[in-house]
Amino acid sequence: MNLSNLKPAAGATKTRKRIGRGPGSGLGGTSTRGHKGAKSRSGYSRKIGFEGGQMPLQRRLPKFGFNSLNKVEYRVVNLETIQKLVESKNLQRVGIDDFIAAGLASSKQLVKVLGNGSLTSKVDVQAHAFSKSAVAAIEAVGGQAVKL
Repeated sequence: MNLSNLKPAAGATKTRKRIGRGPGSGLGGTSTRGHKGAKSRSGYSRKIGFEGGQMPLQRRLPKFGFNSLNKVEYRVVNLETIQKLVESKNLQRVGIDDFIAAGLASSKQLVKVLGNGSLTSKVDVQAHAFSKSAVAAIEAVGGQAVKL
């Protein structure tokens, strides 16, 4: 046995359907496309969501909702997260760069600090927005909430 007489196992390969090669092949004439209709024509391509003339799902369902162009979305950071950040990196001032470095926000996102959790160390926090409870908690410890 050598490479020149290797063959696939019996039944492992099938011959390809050769369509449109005359009536003797058994696959001539309509070439497996059937008679008439759009699918039998050359150049046919179905539109996305086409359901054979039935009213498509995206047109049967009602439209709803509204997306405001002026909506401002913030990345939320809680006080407990800031406390962990301060303890791990030994910081006195926490800014946007620190949030980005910690993976809490990207450079294009706005950051809002919320009052969940508690602060135990004095820290100056810089962010784009603060909740009232967050400002109260930061100032209660002796820190500053600086709005950018």
